Amino acid sequence: MDIFLQQIINGLTLGSVYAVVALGYTMVYGIIQLINFAHGEVVMIGAMVAFSVITALAGTALPPVLIVLAGVLAAVPVCMLVGYAMERIAYRPLRGAPRLAPLITAIGISIILQHVALLVWSRNPLAFPQIIPLVSFDVGGAIITGVQIAIILTSVLMMVGLTLMVYRTKLGIAMRATSQNPQIAGLMGIDIDRIIAFTFIVGAALGAVAGVMVGTYYGVAHYTMGSLLGLKAFSAAVLGGIGNLAGAMLGGILLGIVEALGAGYIGDLTNNVFGSNYQDVFAFLVLIAVLVFRPSGLLGERVGDRA
Repeated sequence: MDIFLQQIINGLTLGSVYAVVALGYTMVYGIIQLINFAHGEVVMIGAMVAFSVITALAGTALPPVLIVLAGVLAAVPVCMLVGYAMERIAYRPLRGAPRLAPLITAIGISIILQHVALLVWSRNPLAFPQIIPLVSFDVGGAIITGVQIAIILTSVLMMVGLTLMVYRTKLGIAMRATSQNPQIAGLMGIDIDRIIAFTFIVGAALGAVAGVMVGTYYGVAHYTMGSLLGLKAFSAAVLGGIGNLAGAMLGGILLGIVEALGAGYIGDLTNNVFGSNYQDVFAFLVLIAVLVFRPSGLLGERVGDRA
């Protein structure tokens, strides 16, 4: 039971990060039917920028919480600018092109961002300064740290805030109208280009915060860290139902829990030989099973392609 509860806590922490990143994928897909494979690199940029700010302020007299907050406040606008630039320069000219063209472009942007990060921050893994005191709490024999609590609470607040924005504001109504039918939304006076650009910006801001959470949780950042993280978050979005906000949240949480339980129990049975090394396999096996029996995802709707 101790192992189960501990892995549930670890899975909730990891799943919260997956859910936040998956929201970026599902928002863009819901608006323009585009899988932005460069979103993982936006998360990486956020982690790298936060690392630079946190490292620069680590030797000052500022409280650790303010230093991390400064890293977040620096990473968010940088990632928002990157997200806007991607949409404006790379994706907008290809909006009417066949679907394969923007998909290949997204992969190309991903490679470009990786190599830009390589030039700026080098190829070596960057260790985050351990400025936050390690505070842990015993919960039924399992241990949950202050960083894990902060990650889970921050993720929940961002997911709730995004949901309220989409379903309770005029901007959210415009986003949903654009998602349903861009042509009709344009005829109703909605600035389609502005709404699509705003969607990329919001997704990039979420990715920036997720990058800071990953960096502070694992204590390391690397220019390739966005590849696998982005792939898992995309899998979480597909698992829950791509284009569905609630599905992205559910898929992220489930993916994190499955991965943590698989690593914990399989690792325990094999003296930790296979659990940690093959933890990625468990998540993708579940994804394959869901796609076989429910291709639209857990919360996705079975709808036909638009005419």
